[in-house]
Amino acid sequence: MSELKLVMPDGTQKEIQNGTTPLDIAKSISVSLAKKSVSAKINGRYVGMNEEIRFGGDFKLITKDEPEALDLLRHSTAHLLAQALRHLHPNIHLGVGPFIDNGFYYDTDDSENNEKQISIDEFPAIESEMKKIVEQDLPIVNRPVSREEALKIFKDDPYKTELINDLPIEEEITIAQQGDYTDLDRGGLVPSTGWIKHFALTSVAGAYWRGKSSNPMMQRIYGVSEWSAEKVEEQVTAIKERRERDHRTIGRDLDLFFTSPEVGAGLPVWLPNGAAIRRTVERYVVDKEVSHGYQHVYTPILSNLNLYKTSGHWDHYRDDMFPPMDMGDGEFLELRPMNCPSHIMVYMHKPRSYRELPLRIAELGMMHRYEKSGALTGLSRVREMTLNDGHTFVAQEQIEDEFKNILRLIMDVYEDFNITDYRFRLSYRDPKNTEKYFDDDQMWESSQRQLKKAMDDMGLEYYEAEGEAAFYGPKLDIQTKTALGNEETMSTIQLDFLLPDKFGLEYVGADGKNHRPIMLHRGIVGTMERFTAYLTEMYKGAFPTWLAPVQVEVIPVSQESHAKYAGAIVDKLMANKYRVQLEQRAEKMGYLIRDAQTKKVPYTVVIGDNEMKNNTVTIRKYGEESTLEMTLEEFENLLNKDIESFSRAKALRK
Repeated sequence: MSELKLVMPDGTQKEIQNGTTPLDIAKSISVSLAKKSVSAKINGRYVGMNEEIRFGGDFKLITKDEPEALDLLRHSTAHLLAQALRHLHPNIHLGVGPFIDNGFYYDTDDSENNEKQISIDEFPAIESEMKKIVEQDLPIVNRPVSREEALKIFKDDPYKTELINDLPIEEEITIAQQGDYTDLDRGGLVPSTGWIKHFALTSVAGAYWRGKSSNPMMQRIYGVSEWSAEKVEEQVTAIKERRERDHRTIGRDLDLFFTSPEVGAGLPVWLPNGAAIRRTVERYVVDKEVSHGYQHVYTPILSNLNLYKTSGHWDHYRDDMFPPMDMGDGEFLELRPMNCPSHIMVYMHKPRSYRELPLRIAELGMMHRYEKSGALTGLSRVREMTLNDGHTFVAQEQIEDEFKNILRLIMDVYEDFNITDYRFRLSYRDPKNTEKYFDDDQMWESSQRQLKKAMDDMGLEYYEAEGEAAFYGPKLDIQTKTALGNEETMSTIQLDFLLPDKFGLEYVGADGKNHRPIMLHRGIVGTMERFTAYLTEMYKGAFPTWLAPVQVEVIPVSQESHAKYAGAIVDKLMANKYRVQLEQRAEKMGYLIRDAQTKKVPYTVVIGDNEMKNNTVTIRKYGEESTLEMTLEEFENLLNKDIESFSRAKALRK
C-alpha cells in the first residue's frame, strides 16, 4: 500500500498508510490525547477525526481546550439541529448552518408544509429530538463525492442543489454523514454527536437566502452551544439581556420609531417620542459646538456628481452610493454620501485669511448610503442618516492644538451622556494597499506622527491599527462598547491633507502669500440614528430626565374630581418647557402608575383630594416605591437640578 507523509508539530515526519484517520494517529500518541482531540488540520484544512487521510502535509490535532474547538462544536450543533428538524419535518428544506460569534444558526424553509414555519413554541420538541441523537453518539464522517452523487443525494432540496451547481467545476465536493443525516460540509466537525452535550435554541428570524432580497425568505433558527451547561446558561442569560436592551424592541414598546416596506427599507420614521429624544440631542450638540467656536451651516442633500468625482468619493465609495439622477440636460445629481465636499464649498465661497483659522464649520447633515436590505437594522444600520458632522480648516502649525481641542470636546460630551466604556484607536494606512490609500508616503508619515504626538502629549492610552484609516488620511477612532457587548466607532477625528489639495484650497498668510490649509474631519456622536439606538440600549429605555421623551406624567385620581387641577399643573409645566403628559384614561390608579413605570417615565405626579387641598403634588421617581409631596415650585426646582446636571447624580437605571 502507498504511504503518505505528515509533518508533525515538532517537525518530525510520520509516514502513514492509506485508510489512516486522525483518530488513529491521536491514539498512537496517547489515549488521553485521542479523547480530547476534536478534529485535525493538514496544511490548514480540517480533516475529521473519523475521516480517512487522503493527502500529506503539516499535521496538527485540534484539542478541546483550543479556542477554535468551540467553533467546531457550534458548527456541529448546527448539523445536529438540521438532523432533528429533518426527523420532525421530513420535507423541510435546508439552507446553510454555520457557527457564528457566541453560537450557530441554520436557515430552513418549511413553507410548503406549514405556513407558520418553525416557531419558538417548537423549541422544546426540537431540543428533545437533538438530545436523542446525542445519546446515540453517532460517528460524524466526512468524505468526498462526485458532483453527480451530490446532486442525487440532495435532489429533493433546492437550496443544497443550488449550492452544488454554483461550485466551480474543479472544486471538490465533500459531505458529512451522521446516522441517517447527510449534509454538504467542507470539514470542521466534532468526532460524533455524543460530543454535543450542552446547547439551547434561542430565537428565530427571517433571512433572505444567501443574503439577497430577491431570493426567498427563510426561517433562521439561532442557538448556543458550549462545553458546559454553565456556559450555556450564561449565554442564554446574555441573549435575554441583549433582547431586552435591543433598541428595536424598546423602540416599538416606547413608540420611538418604526420602519415599514411602504416607506422603504432602511428609512425609519421617527414618532413623537423618538423625535423628542433626537431633538434634545441635536439641540445639545449644536449648543455645545457653538460654545466651542463652530459656525453652523445648512447644505443640500443633493449635489452635482462632479463634486464627488473631484473629492474622490465616487472612485472610492461608488458601491456605497445611490445611482446618480440624470436630469436630462447632461447634469447628474447625486444623493450625498458625505458632507465634507459641501463644507469645502462653504470654505471656497470667499477668499480666506490666516486670521480666520481655525475655521470651524458644523452641520447636522443628512446623508444617504446604499445598503443592502439584508444588512439594515432598526436605527443602527439605515440608508438615510443625519451626521453630527464638522470640519475645521487649519494652518500646519495649528493641527495638534485643534486635534486636542476636538478630543476634549468629545470627552466632555461623553461625560454628559455618561458614556464611560470607550478606548482610543489610532487608525493608520496599510502602506501595501496602494489602491485604497492616497499614494504619498511623506504625507502619511507626517500626519500619522502628528496624531501620535498629540495623543502622547495628552497622556491618553491608545492602540494602533494599520489599514483602518480613511483613504485621504489617518484618524483617531473612539471605540465604544455598546450595551449589547459590541464595539463600534462612536466618534472620529480625521486628518486630511488630500482634499484641500484636490480642491485647491488656499488662505492668505501673514506673509501675504497663498498657503494651503489642512482639514480636520470630526464627528462627535456619529449619526442621530445610531446614537439614539446606542442610548436606547445603554439606558434600556429608561432615559435620564433630560433625554426622556416624556419627563413627567400627571395622573388625576379621579377624572371627574381632579382632572381640572391636574390639567392646570400640566399647562404650567408645559409652559416652562417640560415634556409632560396628562393621563386621561378612566382606569384604576394602581394600573395607571404601573403603566407609567412600564413606559419608564422619570417622574409620575399623582393629583387627588389632598393635593388639591394643599396646592401640592405627590411625585414618584421611576424605579422607586416611595413618594414625596411637595409644592409645584419645589418640584420644578427638582426637575431643573436633574435636567441641568444631565442626571449624572443618578446611577444608570437598571
